[in-house]
Amino acid sequence: MKLRYLYIAGLISCLSLTFPPAQADVLELPGVVSVHDVKADLPQPYVVKKGDTLWDIADYFFKDPYKWIKIWEQNLYITNPDLIYPGNKIWFNARQQQQGGLTMVTPEPQIVIKTVERLEGEVDSSLLLTALARQDFIQPGQDSGVGYILDSEDKRIHYGINDRLYLKMNGTVPAGSVFDVFRSTDPIRDPRSGELVGMLVKHLGQIEITSQAGDVYRGLVSKAFEELERGDRLKPARIVDPHIVVSYPEGQLAGSVLYIRGDAAEAGQNQVIGISLGLQDGLKAGAALSVHRAGRIITDRMTGEPVSLPEEGIGEIRVLVPQQSASIALITKSTGPINIGDSIRNAVRR
Repeated sequence: MKLRYLYIAGLISCLSLTFPPAQADVLELPGVVSVHDVKADLPQPYVVKKGDTLWDIADYFFKDPYKWIKIWEQNLYITNPDLIYPGNKIWFNARQQQQGGLTMVTPEPQIVIKTVERLEGEVDSSLLLTALARQDFIQPGQDSGVGYILDSEDKRIHYGINDRLYLKMNGTVPAGSVFDVFRSTDPIRDPRSGELVGMLVKHLGQIEITSQAGDVYRGLVSKAFEELERGDRLKPARIVDPHIVVSYPEGQLAGSVLYIRGDAAEAGQNQVIGISLGLQDGLKAGAALSVHRAGRIITDRMTGEPVSLPEEGIGEIRVLVPQQSASIALITKSTGPINIGDSIRNAVRR
């Protein structure tokens, strides 16, 4: 009996170890923090910075880093106390100072309604540079250029990159100047009026002026697309801006396709064409235009009268290099073959 009493007494003693301590009443509300624990100069809101921990925030807010767990208990959005993220805003709510409460304010999303805008991108610079590297369009009377290749140091007939040449120039040219080497190909005429609007030229390469000796200049071939020869003409090298931004000309424009690069019978997307609109029509590099095919004339079977069908849009182009009365353009979109004589109109702004 005595042994049984001792066993029961020992069991009761062990169970009493699991009871809360005498100060358990302090822990009834796990977030209780005295108002005097809070720093007077507490900024609101506190924005979590890179490297912050709950320990640091508790030390900053309550002058007691061990109260980090109370912050965690009051902010259930923190699923892992070791993971808090920069940019989170923690506010101190004055109404909850007696409880030391910290509340997390989540910004509400705002809906802004505005007119839909389409931002036009730049013309693909790789297409632009490729399109203009080998061909140009010059005004009538400019096919003689500003100089020509006279000869070479070693008496060869054909020249290539890094060859040193002798040049004749029409005027004084400073060292370092760069010139395109070209040959004239075909005159370009307006398909409707027959008027000469320019000359199509083929680029062969580029030459940089190195020095002058009397009336003869020395030059170095810096680029060569084909073999250069004596008599090939020179014109100032064209500087191409690879960042052409799309624009829409003002006023109603009406022109036509003058030529297709490479003497092709038809053109399509990413091919170069010439058009009969230029600076005098208000065009600048990047101007967006559309290509239209004239409608056929048919006979109305019901009345026997001829009827002109409407023209249809078949492509879009971007002006690359505008001249005075004509321009070089790149076809950016085509839904059908484009031919010489097809109409050029204003493009519809999207």
